[in-house]
Amino acid sequence: MIVFFYDKSFEGLLTAVFEAYRLKQYPEQLLAIGNLEPLFCEKSYTIITDLEKSSRVWKKLQNKLSKRAVQLIVYGWLSEQEGADKLLFDVIKKMVDSPFPIESNFADNDILSLFQLAKKVSKERHHLMQFVRFQKTIDDIYFAVINPIYNALPLAINHFKNRFADQKWIIYDINRNYGFYYNLQTQTSTEITLDIEQYVNNGKLNKQALADNEELFQTLWQKYFKALTIKERINLKQQKQYMPKRFWNYLIEKH
Repeated sequence: MIVFFYDKSFEGLLTAVFEAYRLKQYPEQLLAIGNLEPLFCEKSYTIITDLEKSSRVWKKLQNKLSKRAVQLIVYGWLSEQEGADKLLFDVIKKMVDSPFPIESNFADNDILSLFQLAKKVSKERHHLMQFVRFQKTIDDIYFAVINPIYNALPLAINHFKNRFADQKWIIYDINRNYGFYYNLQTQTSTEITLDIEQYVNNGKLNKQALADNEELFQTLWQKYFKALTIKERINLKQQKQYMPKRFWNYLIEKH
């Protein structure tokens, strides 16, 4: 058994692909640096992330593969699922070695597994686009807290940049402790990390962080939502199907 140890970053994975072809050694396992070597390991290599090598591999993939195939790789990585990195390594090798496109070859178990994984991430991206709710802060920034299953926020950012291009906003993933800030002046989004635990409670910003009129607007929205509701037609099963319950804490109308 051949094992590669790497830092579990995307650039590290691409560096591992580069080194595999250079060494002509293809791993059966990808483990994080610091993990114990498996009992029946014949050879092991520690891969040090090299941005130049990872960039060369990424450019190679973008030049050789279709946009759909590249998207599968990105979505698969952002799934953050256990074993996804090895699946991606195997699929990348197959795609690079194949003289023709194989991203639609669902007879291949690896291709099918990656497609199914990417589909789940894509669905989470659409959920974010549907269910993000902003709250106005005392700094006149519209702030939204999210907690998606998959790391889908980077995939949804362009939607919010286009949809809310006339205001400053932050969308923050509290599970992964990072978010994006949209600068109204430069019209660019920047990845940020904040210490927000003291300001967030049950998916909502605390009162001291809100703008003076934000609570009023939230109350009006809740009343409007209730006024439109026809009690006789409430279908909780269907609500949960189209609006997963895990998002309800972050929906103002559900409080």
